[in-house]
Parts: sequence; C-alpha cells; structure tokens
Amino acid sequence: MTRHADDTDSDDDSESDRGEDPLRAPPDQRSVPELLRFGVVNVDKPAGPSSHQLSAWVRDAINETLAALDPDGPRIDGVAHAGTLDPKVTGCLPTLTGDATRAAQVFLEGSKEYVSVLELHGSPPADFRDVVAEFEAEIYQKPPRKSAVTRRLRTRTIHDLDVLAVDDRQALLRIRCESGTYIRKLCHDIGLATGVGAHMGHLRRTATDPFDDGDLHPLQDLVDGLAWAEAGDEELLREVVRPAEDALVHLPSVTIAPSAARNVATGAPVYAPGVIEADGVDADEGPDENGDGSDDAPLVACHTPDGSAVCLGRLVGDPDAESGLVVSLERVLV
Repeated sequence: MTRHADDTDSDDDSESDRGEDPLRAPPDQRSVPELLRFGVVNVDKPAGPSSHQLSAWVRDAINETLAALDPDGPRIDGVAHAGTLDPKVTGCLPTLTGDATRAAQVFLEGSKEYVSVLELHGSPPADFRDVVAEFEAEIYQKPPRKSAVTRRLRTRTIHDLDVLAVDDRQALLRIRCESGTYIRKLCHDIGLATGVGAHMGHLRRTATDPFDDGDLHPLQDLVDGLAWAEAGDEELLREVVRPAEDALVHLPSVTIAPSAARNVATGAPVYAPGVIEADGVDADEGPDENGDGSDDAPLVACHTPDGSAVCLGRLVGDPDAESGLVVSLERVLV
C-alpha cells in the first residue's frame, strides 16, 4: 500500500533551520563512528563468559575505537543483547550498540532456534521420537528457580522439534520456539515423559529472528575490525557491525515522510498524512477504531524513505487513511 505524504507537512528546510537535524544518514552512508553508535553485531558467544560480560567487552572495545576516531564525539553508554545465554551456552547473541539499545524489544517479537544434547538417564524407549513429537505444541512452563523472572506458570509455543540423531543415551534435538522458552526445562519434561528422566547437555543457539548462524562473528572479529578501522581499513568492521536497521527487518514496516520523522523525534506519534508506504502491515490486526496502542496491536518499525529507522510503535490505525492516528510510539530511535 502506497500513498503520498500530505502537502501540508512542514517544509523540511525550515525544520532543519531550527537546529541540528535529528535524522540519521541512510544506513549505507554512515561513517564508522555513526555505525558504532547505532549498530548490531551478531556475536558468536563462546562458552565461559556470561552474556553480561560479553556485552561489557563489546561496549569497551567500541568506546576505545570511538575515542581514537572521534575523540570529541560521545561514547556509547552500553549495549543490549537478544536474550541472556547461560555461561556454558554458545551461539547466536545479536547485540545492539549505543542508541540502538532502545530497540531491544524487537528480539521478543520473533522466534529462537537451538540445537541441544538431551542426556537421557536410561535407554530411550522404543517410542522415543513419538514422545518428543508431542512437545511440538503450545506447552506449559514455569521458569526455573535460578531464573531472573517471576516463577509463574505460562505457555510457550514449540514451533518445530526435530530429533536429529540418537546415540545410546544421548539425543540431538533441534528446537525452534517462542522467545522466552526454557530449553533446560523442556529437556527435563521430555525426560519425564519418556519415563527414564533426562537433562540438558550442551546447548547452542543457532538463530534469533532475524539473525541466524549463517553470519555469526566471534568477538575477535569485532576486535580485529575495530583495530583495522582505526588504521584506515573499514572493510572487516562493516562486515561485522551492521546498521541497527538490520535488526528490524522481520517487523512490518511503515515508511514516513522526513517531516513526520522529525515530529516523532520530539515525541509525536505517526499520523496518516505523514505515511508514505506500509509493507507487511495488516490494519485488521490492530485494535478497533478506539485502539489505544495496547500490546495486542502489531509492533511495527517506522523508517524514512532512505531506510533510516525512526521509531518502534504499535499499529493503531489504517495506514491508507487520510487522517487520524496510525502508529503510537513505543521507542523513539532518532
């Protein structure tokens, strides 16, 4: 669906004259400091450090390079990763840098995929694969005692659950599931259902929407890329650190006029006259005409025509309408 922004929107030049333009350069035209302040790294987490420790290393390494390349510019306050992995767990840990941390909630909108070793406490029963298949459904889970969330019973959906191999008392599982699923608890419950008991062995996360293990980078790649960028070679760094917009590609997208984007920067929601195009958006999924931006409305990402992210919000109106509220704000990204 495509439409033109209302001609009555404020003139871009007059708005720019009021002060520094809050809008970023297009993703493919940003300098290295701009990229580091609004980027995402698909980190391949090793076994050993916690997710928090790894995030601290990413933050410190980036700030050292910012100090060298742009000594008068701001440092980043922190980074945000896509769901905590226990120290022994490896794999996909997408990490948002600087201002991109405001978009961390996007990782709750997609699914995650894991490969896990199931350590059975006895020989698997003859119907083992059938028992495992029963868990490919909406299941009940209570977070483990050591978790950082409230221990209350809730449901999580297991989208796919495949037995890749069985060797004696070990089984290799591939699990694609809703965000917030506890694989350790899933393995325990499978063990109870088989009648022999089981626990989770090695666990590796292979995907967090929209990222997967096809473009993972160990921390050393980031460190090398930063060092080479300081020496004038940006190629590796731009391969490792991607514009933060890459973390939003799995969300429906609303393209808005630059003038509307500048209003969003001051806290205004997105109104219909400022909408240019909507992609992957179904207005019927939102609340009724009196919708107030509740969590039931779809989360969407708003961009300027050049692809620069502006905000995350909830779709509360028809993008094809001539007037009225279309997107209520959740996170301003400019």
